[in-house]
Formats: sequence, structure tokens, C-alpha cells
Amino acid sequence: MSDNLKIGLQYCLPKHALTRLMGKLAAAKAGFLTTSVIKWFIRQYNVDMSEAKNPDPAVYPTFNDFFVRELKDGARPVNDDSQTITHPADACVSQAGPIEKGRLIQAKGHTFDACELLGGDQALAEEFSDGEFATLYLSPRDYHRVHMPCDGTLRQMIYVPGELFSVNPMTAENVPNLFARNERLVCIFETAFGPMAQVLVGATIVGSIETTWAGTITPPTGESIRRWDYPTEGEHAISFKKGQEMGRFKLGSTVINLFPKGTIEFDESITPGQPTRMGETYARQASQLSSKSA
Repeated sequence: MSDNLKIGLQYCLPKHALTRLMGKLAAAKAGFLTTSVIKWFIRQYNVDMSEAKNPDPAVYPTFNDFFVRELKDGARPVNDDSQTITHPADACVSQAGPIEKGRLIQAKGHTFDACELLGGDQALAEEFSDGEFATLYLSPRDYHRVHMPCDGTLRQMIYVPGELFSVNPMTAENVPNLFARNERLVCIFETAFGPMAQVLVGATIVGSIETTWAGTITPPTGESIRRWDYPTEGEHAISFKKGQEMGRFKLGSTVINLFPKGTIEFDESITPGQPTRMGETYARQASQLSSKSA
């Protein structure tokens, strides 16, 4: 099938209905059939089960349980240097770089608007004006829990309804405004270097986006933007340590991080196509910020 036909089908197919159907199937306890599908998936996508806390496909009652499997203790050591920002997920760098005139690079020839990505909140987008961003694509074979790249306290969560296009590299290169048109969950954290956005982007066949503090956010699919504000101080504040799990995808997708101007410096290895491992360093606090806090 040609790339053009694959892209064209995505515009025509009932993506939400298909995704919800696949989500129900992935949540079904079908015994031998479930185990057979899991074994096929492991072979098809070369999943490294030696890293899993339980490597036996037969112990997972549903496909979803397998997909969000835990890793062995110590499988992803986290760089605990307070001036480093670590990868939030096992993934591949799609794009990374400066936010220029309020826009992020999606792929060669395509950019998208930060304000639109963040649910149309211009004041929020201004907090990241001229800052930095990184887009990380989680392939089917990857570990699909999402972790904190630094210590942070949750300030706001925004659910933004949208399409469910695939987010693989081919689609990113061919569907304009992809990440700002797909369903997504925007999480804003207060950190030692200012606000940080961690955006979980939905996609075709992504049956669920969940967070550790609020459970399943989607499905059901919403028709309007929803916002939740959280206290950043006191006993009800929701705080995380670097490397702590904050969410998960049931089937794969994309994570986008946004950072304010002058707060971070990316590692030289952060280039499109670079594989990432949760807990490894991908940025540091900017040198001027580090010198002020010294």
C-alpha cells in the first residue's frame, strides 16, 4: 500500500469508532486467544520481554495489561542530578528545538501552533514563548508508561478533544497540524526552573490515556475542552520526583515537552530519529540558571 493511500485512508476511516472498538478488544479477557495475540505482537514488533517484571506472556489477562507492563526494578536507572532533565519515556526523538514565533516543528515543511496544542490558552502558551520543545514518538514495541523528566508539582490538567490520526513518522510528515488536531492531555507542572508542559497525544488505536492521580481521562471522548486546576502548595498538592510514573498509554502515541525560554539546554545527541530511554539525560538546566542557583 502506498504512503498516499495510507494517509488518505486515515482521513476516511471512522478513527474514533475503530479506536474504541480496539480498546474494548484490548481490555477483553480471552484466555488462550489473548495470550496468542500477545505472543504474535512480541514477535511482530521484537518486544524485549527480558526487561519486563514478568516476562511470561501467559500471565497477562488482557492485551492492555501486557501493553502497560511494568519493567524490572532497576531496568531504567534515573539520573538523579538535580540540574538534569531526563527522558519521560522509551521512545524516539521526532523533533526537538526552539519554539519560534509560537510554533513548533512537526516535521520537514510542517509546524504547529503552541497555543493550539495547549488547548487555545494564549496566556499559558506565553509561558513557553521562545522556549524549547521536544516531541517523542512511542512505537508499538516501546515501554508505554510515562514518567516525570524532573521533580515537579501538578498545576493544571487540560483535556483537548480532537482527531485520532496515527502519529508515526510517515503521518507526521504528511498530515498538517497533526499534534494540535489529535485528542490530547496537557499536564502543566511547576518545577525548579519554571513551568513545564508534558502533553500526552492520542492516536489511532490508542484505547486510553491515563494519569496516576486521576485515572482514565479518555475514553469517553469529550466534545469540549475540560480543565482541572490543582493546588501547588499544602497537603493537597500533587508532587512527583524525577522518574516517577505520571501516566500511561494503552497502545502507543507521543509525548511533547515544552520548557520556558532560557531554562534548559538540550544534550547534543537529541536529534530526530535518536532512540530514547526513560531516565537518561536529554537536557540540563541552562548554564545561566545554574549559576544563579549556585
